[in-house]
Amino acid sequence: MPSPFPGMDPYLEEPALWPDVHQRLITYISDTLQPNVRPRYHARIGERLYVVEVPHTIYPDITLVRRPTPEPALAGPGAAMAPAQRVAEAEAPFVLTIPPVEYREPFVEIVHAAGGEVVTVIEVLSPTNKTAGEGHRLYRQKQQEVLRSQAHLVEIDLLSQGLPTLALPETSLSSLPPWRYLVSVSRASDPLRGRSSRERFEVYPIPLAKPLPRFSLPLKHPDPDVTLDLQAVFSRCYDNGGYADFLDYSQPAPTPFSAEEGAWVKIVLKE
Repeated sequence: MPSPFPGMDPYLEEPALWPDVHQRLITYISDTLQPNVRPRYHARIGERLYVVEVPHTIYPDITLVRRPTPEPALAGPGAAMAPAQRVAEAEAPFVLTIPPVEYREPFVEIVHAAGGEVVTVIEVLSPTNKTAGEGHRLYRQKQQEVLRSQAHLVEIDLLSQGLPTLALPETSLSSLPPWRYLVSVSRASDPLRGRSSRERFEVYPIPLAKPLPRFSLPLKHPDPDVTLDLQAVFSRCYDNGGYADFLDYSQPAPTPFSAEEGAWVKIVLKE
């Protein structure tokens, strides 16, 4: 059964579900691109690894490191207590440790087959990228490294909440038509003008009521762009993830809607 929404399903913005959604999106983007870029290029899945303190949406293993020490038995009935024992003592606690979370975050790289050069980096943002902390810091660091390189940067943001994280200036967002999700493409250079084009972004604003876009992914000049149908990727993700089996659309969505979005969602779900 397909999602009741024509594009991104806002119920999949649930942080507990997102790691599975994210992994599938990355895998299916790579699978979709591979036959279209070979043999000159290969789409490969890379991975960032970092350790974060436990956020509210992640539930790690809890390790019991020490049990309370049993109280020593008295010598017998009526045995005298030492003066120190007559003082009321706190009960011995169980000592627990909650370890930091080791977080693995995949992304897609399009690599030139001839020399292994990374030509295009494709990122699908996750909640840790858009929340203040180590995940956000490391994502921004990787983002700047790509922007300073000769690789193109494609960022796909299907999360409506969190810090502004895409490479395009936050001040430029007000000039876009209404949107809930964004896709941004930053090309490394403009061969026709012989200069960097990092100040230019190809942006796809996506309102909730619209399908996800088909957009152009740049490769190495003079090779033509390759097209990625993001809606087809998402539909495959939704179907293969079996999300229709357990998403409860009678409950509130995990992220709020605008008044216009909320009215539209009621009609969609009623139908």
